Amino acid sequence: MKVLVGMSGGVDSTAAALLLKKEGHEVEGVIMQIWEENPLFIRKNQTHSACYSPNGENIKEAEKIADLIGVKLHVIDCRNEYKKTVLDNFRTEYFSGRTPNPCIWCNSLIKFGALIEFARLEGITFDKFATGHYAKIEEKNGRFLLRRAKDLKKDQTYFLYRLNQYQLSNIIFPLADYTKEQTRAFALKYGLYVSDKSDSQDFYGGDLNELFKREKKRGNIVDLNGKILGTHEGIWNFTAGQRKGIKISAPKPLYVAELRADTNEVVVGFADEIQKDFLYASNLNWINPVFESLNEENINNTVFHVKAKIRSAQDLRPAHFSFTEKDKIKVVFEEPQNSIAKGQSVVLYDEDYVLGGGIIE
Repeated sequence: MKVLVGMSGGVDSTAAALLLKKEGHEVEGVIMQIWEENPLFIRKNQTHSACYSPNGENIKEAEKIADLIGVKLHVIDCRNEYKKTVLDNFRTEYFSGRTPNPCIWCNSLIKFGALIEFARLEGITFDKFATGHYAKIEEKNGRFLLRRAKDLKKDQTYFLYRLNQYQLSNIIFPLADYTKEQTRAFALKYGLYVSDKSDSQDFYGGDLNELFKREKKRGNIVDLNGKILGTHEGIWNFTAGQRKGIKISAPKPLYVAELRADTNEVVVGFADEIQKDFLYASNLNWINPVFESLNEENINNTVFHVKAKIRSAQDLRPAHFSFTEKDKIKVVFEEPQNSIAKGQSVVLYDEDYVLGGGIIE
C-alpha cells in the first residue's frame, strides 16, 4: 500500500513514517507550508516548538529527517487556506471575546482537508494518509469510529473530533497502540536524533499580539457585580480561566470569568465564583451515527449520559447532554468545572469512543 505521511520533523511523525516503511508499505512524506514572513513578527520571540513558526526551518528539518529514513518529501503550499481558515478565525474569535482552538480547525480543514486535496491535485498518488497523532480508528458496520489511544496522557482525539467519515476512512494512525516512551525508544533504536526532541506545545511561538495586528483598546476590568477594579488594553489579551496577568490586588487569586466584547470588559472573580456545571454548544459534529439520525420529534425527549472534556489535557468528566435544537446541545456535568470558555470545544465520549462534540457558546 502506498501511504503519504504528514511530517513535521518531530519524533511522532518520523516514527510513524518509519513504522509504515518497516511494515513494507511504500511511503512518501508531505509537509504543509503555512508560515508567512511578516515584519510585525519578532523572530527572536518565536520558538521551534510551536505549530505556527518560521516554516523554512521546519521544512528544512523535515527534509533532513525524510532523507535520513529514506522517503521522498513533498512540500505543499497551504498558506492561503491556513490564513483564511485558521488565522482569520483566530483573530475574529478573540476580538469577539471568545477563545478559539486553532488546532481543531487546522486538523479538520487543513491537515486532513486541504493538504490531502492539494497533494492529489499535484499528482501525488497514495492509498492512505497517515500522521503521528495518538488516536485509533476502528471500522464497525461500515462506520468509522474514533477511539482514544493506548497512551491516554498523549491521546489527541479531542483535537480530531471534527473529522468526517470520508476523512476517517482514509487515515492511518500508526502510533495508536504506542506510548510516547515506546515511540521515543523506537526512534532511538534506529538512530534518529529526534528521539528526544521536545513536543510542540503552543499554537504560536511569539507574542499573540503579533498575530492580532490591532491597536490597544483600553477597557475596564470588573468583578461579577460590575465594580471596576482596573483597566486592560484589549480583551484579546485574556481568556476564560486565566489567572496570571490580571495585575489586580485581591485577598485571593482572581480569575477571568468572562470577556464582554459589547462593553469591552474583562470580568473576573475568585475560583469558587467562576465554576459552572453546564454549558451550551452548537456547530456540532457527530462521529457516532445515532445522533445524526435524530429528528425534530425526538431531539428534546432524550437525555444521554456520557463523559466529556472541555480541554485536551483534562480527564473525562461524567456528564449528560440533551438537544435544545437540532444543532445545539446542553451539557450538564456532575461536578462544577473551571474555565468553561466560549469558542473552545466540548467533546463527548462513550468510554473510549468519541461520540462527537461542538463549539461552546
